[in-house]
Amino acid sequence: MGFFDKLKERVNKTRENFSAKVNNVIKNFRKVDEDFFEELEEALILSDIGYATTEKVVESLRDQVKENKVSDSAEIKDMLVDILADYMSAPPLEIRKPTVMLIVGVNGVGKTTAIGKLTNYYNAQGKKVLLAAADTFRAAAAEQLSIWGERTNTRVIKYAEGADPAAVVYDAIDAAKHADSDLLIVDTAGRLHNKKNLMGELEKINRVIDKEYGNANRETFLVVDATTGQNAISQTEVFNESVKLTGIILTKLDGTAKGGVVCAVKDMTGVPVRFIGVGEGVDDLQPFDAREFARAILE
Repeated sequence: MGFFDKLKERVNKTRENFSAKVNNVIKNFRKVDEDFFEELEEALILSDIGYATTEKVVESLRDQVKENKVSDSAEIKDMLVDILADYMSAPPLEIRKPTVMLIVGVNGVGKTTAIGKLTNYYNAQGKKVLLAAADTFRAAAAEQLSIWGERTNTRVIKYAEGADPAAVVYDAIDAAKHADSDLLIVDTAGRLHNKKNLMGELEKINRVIDKEYGNANRETFLVVDATTGQNAISQTEVFNESVKLTGIILTKLDGTAKGGVVCAVKDMTGVPVRFIGVGEGVDDLQPFDAREFARAILE
């Protein structure tokens, strides 16, 4: 099974929700007129794209229809794929040596699992990866990461529960330098007593990286559970206020009909989706391809 066919199968719930609504509009309207656009707008909003992004998508579609003098609704689907892909696209992610990747996100979204799968992905790309268990506030977080380290044959730098996360990162940077690592992936706390404490810890970690590994490229990825739908946008906004996010890892896309939020999150927050989780397997975290995703949900 090719990547596109696998993607189409794994996002089946979203595809059925999204494609059924859009195709129903296209089927019921042969003529592309204002009634058609109103029905399409409603279908897109109900597909979890959200009101603001839907308005922009439909306006772009109106402009293209007018410019290309399209009158048959059967031509709309390909145009819609192109427009949605444009809204979701970002320049390719390039992991240059050395890179530090901070992984943030609230508890329960699959953060540690996402890190394990990221490690597997980059190991397969020939990258030399090191892991830092800096989520020292959640019971068993370091142990969970260590299990992934064993599965992927990757070293994990960890301290005892309750230790200073910045100290873990300090030692991990030292280990990364000595090992000549390509990529240091840092697990961070999902929740402390309040948002201020959590962001304060992340700021401390970033200061250590600035001081000890200033030549390293920096990525900060937020892990978000796709089943939360539009809440994924508010989570991204909250984290982006305090830490400069460079990407989103959207997990559990295979188990939700709310995957239409992928089409809105970059437009609403400016943060691109970089990886999507489409299954339980270690290989089921895939780099996000905007055009393939748009095709998959509209097939």
